[in-house]
Amino acid sequence: MTQTAAIIGGGVIGGGWAARFLLNGWDVRVFDPDPDAEAKLAPVLAQARRALPSLTDVALPEEGSLSFHGDLAEVVAGADWIQESVPERLEIKHTVLAAVQAACAEAAIIGSSTSGFKPSELQEGALRPEQIMVCHPFNPVYLMPLIEVVPSPATDPTLVEKAQDILRSLGMYPLHVRKEIDAHIADRFLEAVWREALWLVKDGVATTEEIDEAIRMGFGIRWGQMGLFDTYRTAGGEAGMRHFMAQFGPCLTFPWTKLTDVPEFTDELVELIAGQSDAQSGHMTIPQMLTARDNNLVGMMRALKANDWGAGAVLNAHEAVLRAGNVLGAHADDLEDVSAPILTVRRAVPLDWTDYNGHMNEARYLHAFGDATDRFMALIGCDADYIATGGSYFTAETHIRHVDEVLAGAIIEVRTQVLAGAGKKMHLWHEMYEGDRLLATGEHFLLHVSLETRRPSEPSAAIVAALERIAEAHAALPMPDGAGRAVGQRP
Repeated sequence: MTQTAAIIGGGVIGGGWAARFLLNGWDVRVFDPDPDAEAKLAPVLAQARRALPSLTDVALPEEGSLSFHGDLAEVVAGADWIQESVPERLEIKHTVLAAVQAACAEAAIIGSSTSGFKPSELQEGALRPEQIMVCHPFNPVYLMPLIEVVPSPATDPTLVEKAQDILRSLGMYPLHVRKEIDAHIADRFLEAVWREALWLVKDGVATTEEIDEAIRMGFGIRWGQMGLFDTYRTAGGEAGMRHFMAQFGPCLTFPWTKLTDVPEFTDELVELIAGQSDAQSGHMTIPQMLTARDNNLVGMMRALKANDWGAGAVLNAHEAVLRAGNVLGAHADDLEDVSAPILTVRRAVPLDWTDYNGHMNEARYLHAFGDATDRFMALIGCDADYIATGGSYFTAETHIRHVDEVLAGAIIEVRTQVLAGAGKKMHLWHEMYEGDRLLATGEHFLLHVSLETRRPSEPSAAIVAALERIAEAHAALPMPDGAGRAVGQRP
């Protein structure tokens, strides 16, 4: 059953929320009094459609429906999740939340994107204070996983748990902030770093570019995969955090920072900062910077995904949910009918799979077909647990035909046919499609091998039974065009 999200405020943050819900299969209704709201949201959605599917190795659900409304009551009526992203003025938020609660279901989650207000402040005078909580995202919302979920003592704990479950289903990481505080957790760090950076520029110690380089060439990369405390724990060597604190703790008394002091916010300071920022990155348009930002975030998060670490672990958990309940997560015994080629890959072509011509490069065809082979192996029981016992299939020969062009963002499917499967041998035929358009074929011959001797060996009886069942069913299929061909062979 499709769920519905109501987005109140279609700016940068509200638009990011809309994209995150929409691309995860939710129906989305947007309320924004700006007559240009739909036009302003369009580029955010375009960026999200380009970047978000690149994070995962399995396709996202089909998009939900997107609609724009001028009546707030119409937007929130029957919505499962209502996200308020209006300007950071408490009186505006109170007015909007009152109108929302007058028309929404009592069971709906009402989240606020506020970066500074506490939930108890938002709940002042509310019809149902227990329904309101802070769900503070980070930009771009469609890529960044962190959501600070901040309840007050009045917030219904059951709704908090429900909110966290929904956020996880969207591929996000809900951080339950157990005690409400101004600016929550992450923005308090950012404010401290921002304040110190302003002093360094004002005092002529560093330029805006030099500060950014200090972050992105140094601790920013470490923080991106390890955070603050784990970074310092490793800096303490084998003795860990205790040694680090004993060694560097006394530095806390040194006058190194001005975290409690604020530079006077003058026109001169604004011009100094803005001028340096223009010199630093004025050669790029904002859309160009956003594209580069998303490319970099996708690349870094996919690297973390390969190590099941940090934000990458969140992506892997989301993929497991996306695979569950369909053939991509099934075992052969779960499939009643195996008479047709079996879907083994369904995913978007990520940004980093394309080359200078703008299409998928040769190595990634092999990557996709290799994933299909791995998925088929798991389907018949040769999964990670089985491989850990000392047996696996090794590819002995591969032949790939490139039939048509594939561009970034394309939703590709690989369907796998067993040409032969008995004993130690497995002969697979993969066809890659975008919709009904054939993109490529891959033919793979594999042998079951003992990982101890590195020589051919008999697979388990369960694997043989599963493979032979599919091979016998596929024997009735016609031999695919191109099977058994050599490079350059005439049709």
